[in-house]
Amino acid sequence: MGDVDRPRTDDEHPPTDDQRLLRGARARQTIARHAVDVASMEGLTGLTIGRLATDLELSKSGIATLFGTKEKLQLAAVASAREAFLDAVVRPAMDEPAGAARLRALTEHWITYAETPLFAGGCFWVASLPDFDSRPGRVRDALIRHHQDWLALIAGELRQALHAGEVARLDVDLTAFQIDAVLSAANTALRLGDTGAMAKVRRVVGGFLDGDLPS
Repeated sequence: MGDVDRPRTDDEHPPTDDQRLLRGARARQTIARHAVDVASMEGLTGLTIGRLATDLELSKSGIATLFGTKEKLQLAAVASAREAFLDAVVRPAMDEPAGAARLRALTEHWITYAETPLFAGGCFWVASLPDFDSRPGRVRDALIRHHQDWLALIAGELRQALHAGEVARLDVDLTAFQIDAVLSAANTALRLGDTGAMAKVRRVVGGFLDGDLPS
C-alpha cells in the first residue's frame, strides 16, 4: 500500500483554523493571567509587551499579534482578573442563602482571596483603580463596572438581610461603601505586614450584621 500506512507528519496535516483559534485563545488566557499578576504588583500602566514576552519566554511579535495594542492587553487583564475574582470569591458564596449568610461567605472568600493571595501583588482592584481614577477611557470604564458590580452585590445582600429581619436598620448603600472601604484598607494593611488585618475585617462586617456598629 505504500504511503498509506506511514504516519502523517504535521506538514501533511496542517492545523485547522479551529485548532489555530484554540491555541490562540489559550495563549491569550495565559498571557492575560500573567498580566494580572504583573499589574497587581506594578499597576496596569506598568504592563508592557516586552515585559510579558520576557517573563513568559514568548516573542514580542506573537503577543502583539494576539492583543494588538497596550489598551487591549490591559482590557484583557481586567477581564481575566474579573473572571478569577468571580471564581474565587463570588461564585462559591452563591451556595449560601441570600442575605447575611451569603455576605459572611463573600467576606470569608474575599479574605482567602487576599491572604493566599490569588494575584501576586494582592488585590488587583485595589492596585488598579487608583491608577485609572483620573484616566478616562475603556480601561477605566471596565474597572469601574467591576467595582460597581461588587458594591451592588454587597448592597443587594445587605438589602436582603434587612428585609428578612436578619440585621438592624441600616443605610444599605452607605454600609456597602464602608465594607468595601474596609476590605481595600485591609488588603493594603496585609501587604504592609499587618497580620491582624483580616480579623478586623471580620469584626467590621460582623458588627454591621450583628448591629454592633453605627452605619
